[in-house]
Amino acid sequence: MAAMGCAAQSARSEPTVAADPQIAAALQQISAQRIHANIEKLVSFGTRLTLSAQDPASIAAGRGIGAAREWIKSEFERYSKDCGGCLEVKTDSFMEEAADRIPKATEITNVYAVLKGTDAANAKRIVLVTGHYDSRNSDTLDVSGDAPGANDDGSGTAVSLECARVLSKRKFPATIVFLTVAGEEQGLNGSHHFAKMAKDQGWDLEAVLNNDIVGGDKSAEQDHSVVRVFSEGVPVAATEQDIRRIRGLGGESDSASRQLARYIAEVGRAYDAGVKPMLVFRLDRYLRGGDHYAFNQQGFAAVRFTEFREDFHHQHQNVRTENGIEYGDLPKFVDYEYVAHVARLNAATLASLASAPAPPANVHLQTKDLENDSTLTWEASPGGLGAEYEVLWRATSSPEWEHVEKVGSATRATLKLSKDNVIFAVRAVDRAGHRSLPVVPVPER
Repeated sequence: MAAMGCAAQSARSEPTVAADPQIAAALQQISAQRIHANIEKLVSFGTRLTLSAQDPASIAAGRGIGAAREWIKSEFERYSKDCGGCLEVKTDSFMEEAADRIPKATEITNVYAVLKGTDAANAKRIVLVTGHYDSRNSDTLDVSGDAPGANDDGSGTAVSLECARVLSKRKFPATIVFLTVAGEEQGLNGSHHFAKMAKDQGWDLEAVLNNDIVGGDKSAEQDHSVVRVFSEGVPVAATEQDIRRIRGLGGESDSASRQLARYIAEVGRAYDAGVKPMLVFRLDRYLRGGDHYAFNQQGFAAVRFTEFREDFHHQHQNVRTENGIEYGDLPKFVDYEYVAHVARLNAATLASLASAPAPPANVHLQTKDLENDSTLTWEASPGGLGAEYEVLWRATSSPEWEHVEKVGSATRATLKLSKDNVIFAVRAVDRAGHRSLPVVPVPER
């Protein structure tokens, strides 16, 4: 194991990430016009309620969730054709038994495209973007009434589609999955099934970006300069032993999902996506839920993107006008430039993670002696892409990483900082400067 002693104070600086010119160029290909066309197409199916029609006649007529599903699949296939078959387009279909919002057994289908990583040692690593393509109106059991779902969640579906179209033209060491799920409005059914499949099959799923209501509703109070990024604190999948350790160390804000959220904030500073991530340190909004939670339940790092201020007149409502107020989730309330900005932030995050080395393994903080110095150890980043490492730290009261120390190729570092006063993490860096997700150390006695 290579070792490093106390690093010089001059090596310390604020954490910054330089933009990769190839990623920056890819972001310029994201098109608000294409996003607009995709959302209008999704709305054209009349309703995309999970319980709505999916028989051959309805699909041919272009109405119902079945028609929406087939169109999404055809779009992924078209993108794959354009890149010489680089995408593997797949469906994940299952029967959901009757439940509170599902009166009878219903087939639910998730549609996704896989951009396989080009590096044999890293292709098993996966990053994923998702949105739900089902919609609803005031009655979650209304199988025939219009439910346009332009913002909720035509916008998130459009983000997955546009990221697939643009990033499929590039090559990355790790794998990217572009997912659209159904059943969200009935109880996160599609994402529950997909996340469990990923867990059961042993996917090395490093990050999940869920986009739900990212249309930038055109209300007067909307802030189009930011997008909220929600992340869980204490992991819902944590064991009792995990929770005792988290409480003892003050690690309530250092879940894998929080590290992903911080990574998104860092990416947002490196790339001019047009929208700034606003980190919200809670699982989701009050009285609401989203597909990222299904992945959290399986132990995966997952966050939710949502516009700054939602207009509830334009969500889960029948299209109508009452007392001068327009209700319904219609395309005219969507800001397509805003959706494009959110798509760029997602694409930048996906591309950065898929280009980066795997996080270092078995990161530990030595705690066997009473001392004011802090010694961290770790194993080399799996997959061979890691060329060097950085130690990050921040005050226990600070939301984001404040300092970084480069330690070269060493897998051990001692810093003249008291472990009692800060939170540490270690990340891997490749030769081009791509950085992995940070890993907070586990105490070792």
